[in-house]
Parts: sequence; C-alpha cells; structure tokens
Amino acid sequence: MPLVDRFLITGGCGFIGSHVAEALLQQGHSVALVDSLDSYYPAATKRANLEEVGRAGGFRLYEVDVRHPVALRGVFEKERPAIVIHLAARAGVRPSIRRPAVYASVNVGGTLHMLELARAFRVKKFVFASSSSVYGVTSRVPFCEDSADLKPISPYGATKLAGEMLCHAYAHLHGLSVTCLRLFSVYGPRQRPDLVIHKFIASLEAGRPIPIFGDGASGRDFTYIKDIVAGILASVSHGAQYDVFNLGNSRPVTILELVRLLEQITGKRTRLRFLPARAGDVTLTWADITKARRLLGYDPRTSLSQGLKRFLAWRHHAKSPALEGAGL
Repeated sequence: MPLVDRFLITGGCGFIGSHVAEALLQQGHSVALVDSLDSYYPAATKRANLEEVGRAGGFRLYEVDVRHPVALRGVFEKERPAIVIHLAARAGVRPSIRRPAVYASVNVGGTLHMLELARAFRVKKFVFASSSSVYGVTSRVPFCEDSADLKPISPYGATKLAGEMLCHAYAHLHGLSVTCLRLFSVYGPRQRPDLVIHKFIASLEAGRPIPIFGDGASGRDFTYIKDIVAGILASVSHGAQYDVFNLGNSRPVTILELVRLLEQITGKRTRLRFLPARAGDVTLTWADITKARRLLGYDPRTSLSQGLKRFLAWRHHAKSPALEGAGL
C-alpha cells in the first residue's frame, strides 16, 4: 500500500466501516466516508462510532445513499478517490426475506452505481464486501472460493452474489481492479446491536432466557473485527484484476457452545428457550482461508474467548443498546 492514498469508504459510519476508517487514518491516509445513516439501527450508534474514528484523525463525511447516483457523483468529483472500499449494504438474512426489494435496490443497485463511478473516475482499486451467505446450503466444507456450488437461500445472500458478479463484469469489461471479500460472522466492539453476540450478552445480563432457533447445533465461523480489518487492508494491495477471498476465523462453534462460553466469561447462567428454526438460516458457516493466507498474508489471531472478552469490556464502557431476541 502506498504511504498515503485517497480512500473512499461506503458504510463508513457502521461497525466494520468505522474500524477500517480508523485503521487507515492511523496509517496517515486521506479518508472520506459515505453513509446514509439509515434507520436500520439508531443513527446515534453510528455517530458514536464516528467519535471513535475522529480520535484517529480528520476525515470527511458525506451523508449520501448509494442508491442516489447523482449525489454519489458529487462525492467522487470532490474526493477523486484512488481506492474505494464498498461496505455499504442492507444487512441481515431475515429482514431481507421481509423486504427483498429494498435489499436489491441497495445491495445490487447501489453496488452498480459505485462500480460505474469507479470506472468513470479511474479508481485504482475497488474492494467489495461480500458475505459468507453466498454459499448458502452446501455439502462442501470448509467453504472454498473456487466452489461452483453457490446456492444462497436468502435474498440477502443472493444480492451479495449478484454484487460479486457485477464486480466481475466490470473487471472484465473495463479493466477495473476488484477484490471481493466474503466476510464470516464479524463481531467485536461497535458491533451492530441486532447481532447474536450483542443480544445474547444483553439477555444474560438482564436475566432473560436466551432464545435458540432450532436445536442450537448450527455452527458459525465468528471472526474478530481487527482480523477482518487486517484482511481488508491487505486486499487493497492485491494486484489481480479480479479475485475473491474468504475472510473468516476457520474455527466454527455451535450456538450452544457460544452460549456456554458467554456464561463462563460473564459469570452468569441462563435458561434456553428453544424455538423453531427460521427460514434463511444455514446450518453451518466455515471459511477455508488457505487462499487468503497465501495471497494476502491473512492470519486471524484472535480466539473467540479473547474477542468476546474485548467485546464485553467495550460494551460495558460504551453502555451500548441491544435489541430483544436473537439474530445471526
């Protein structure tokens, strides 16, 4: 990566985006953030993220929706970014089942707008945040990037796979250098309040039973945010015209194992409330990270126990809100 470069990060006020921005500012780069401050979760949470980013250095914030190409063009004209890290998306499997059109407009339409502007403004590198959800239900584990058996089972997963295909088309047609990153169950400080670890801890501390959808045997490849950020930054320097990488921890745990580990860390015990499995949920996510290790030097080092302790310390310090229920 050059000593100083001009970065544009979409979704820059969110969980992952704010951490990426903070890391880039600490390295001395020029950073601009695009975020619509959407109401999917409270804007106050995102503004608190920005306070943390601001401690690392100055940045420019544009409150722009990626679905609005004219406003986005204005950002590109002002910033002239060399590198775009496109993280903005409608997230969540189950909400995508309820509102598929919104997910398509943001995740597919928004990505198309970003790619078109990256082409027009001759961006050197475009990094697209995809998801483990593109794998869907597959018999091949761990999940490998060269798998031809991609069968997402939610609109969210389908939109992320569509985004990857658009990226491939722009790399092929226009010579845009694109790297797609399939992220696996990212957690850590500033995590979205609707995600499972946040909710489980809130239930433990409030003495509420934890709802378990299905039998609790489904596995998730939880990956700590700093490891993910290291992988994202490494991908910026990857020279291929188009490539796809898994960024995970490659150590899946079951939901029941997660609950027991949280009980150990918090020193609290709880009851479990078993509920029917939900549509769109997969039984396992498990990243094969051989390729990312070899080509990006990606090396996740944070154990789940370490990461959960850091998240818990942050949560108590931030007194961050959490929502009812359990989501993945």
